[in-house]
Amino acid sequence: MTQEIPLERRTLHGHFSRDLTPVLTIESGDTVAFSCLDSGWHVAPGKKFEPRDEKLDEGHALVGPIEVRGARAGQTRAVRIDEVRVGPFGATVAGGWSTPLNDRLGMSDGETLVLHWSLDAERGIGRDPHGREVELRPFPGVLGMPPPEPGVHATAPPRRWGGNIDCKELVAGTTLFLPIPVDGALFSAGDGHARQGDGEVSQTAIECPLDRLELTLSVEDRPDLNTPIAWTPDAWLTFGFDEDLDEAAAAATDVMLELMRRELDLERADALALASVVVDLRVTQLVNGVRGVHAVLRHDAIRM
Repeated sequence: MTQEIPLERRTLHGHFSRDLTPVLTIESGDTVAFSCLDSGWHVAPGKKFEPRDEKLDEGHALVGPIEVRGARAGQTRAVRIDEVRVGPFGATVAGGWSTPLNDRLGMSDGETLVLHWSLDAERGIGRDPHGREVELRPFPGVLGMPPPEPGVHATAPPRRWGGNIDCKELVAGTTLFLPIPVDGALFSAGDGHARQGDGEVSQTAIECPLDRLELTLSVEDRPDLNTPIAWTPDAWLTFGFDEDLDEAAAAATDVMLELMRRELDLERADALALASVVVDLRVTQLVNGVRGVHAVLRHDAIRM
């Protein structure tokens, strides 16, 4: 069953909280479909959605939360991404404010550059004001659930329960697995990206609204899942998040070794040796306070 969620004030929020009222309750295995604003709440270039709460809506414009009937904390949420269709416009911002990377690159001072993009969903092409074109590879930047602690939580950092993961591999055809932190598995999504490089080095991708995001949400009893993992048609992905990039890399590797034990029946030392040969570590993003690294194991990398 596919259930449509309208884009309206009732279904939008700019923070995570276990106390938010669900906008929809579904059965495990149902599909939901909705449109999204861009991360900055724009309904058109230079025009933001109103009304907004200055405090509660300072984060990404998210749709949800969506409750799954009978879901319990400790189970696993499977998010199958069925369709991601961009809206007609997007923007990329670079320089003009202080971040660790901007400071290192000498890009913190001066004016901020904004590249406005025209997006063609049918052709899968984005064009900037200078006529330069890129192929689109759209994905939702935020897919996740609230921390189990009460209160208001920012949307910016990725967490073990998902959130602002900003992984360019999470396109249509992939499935993200998340540990469920709260009963009901209160899930929200948004932050459309039309195209992004690993690292997201300017702090933004092509930030865009999504005309349609279609997700199939299931609940599974997958053991020992403490952080996100993902399946794509080409590979398994494991994620690590930390303020320190080395720690994020270690976390992603640790989860990959556990995945290799479970999926390939390998002892840990054996998995580490093989991982050094066939697993790639990629910088997911450097921009959300908490850095992200994803480890990639192609399905055809090891022949048993």
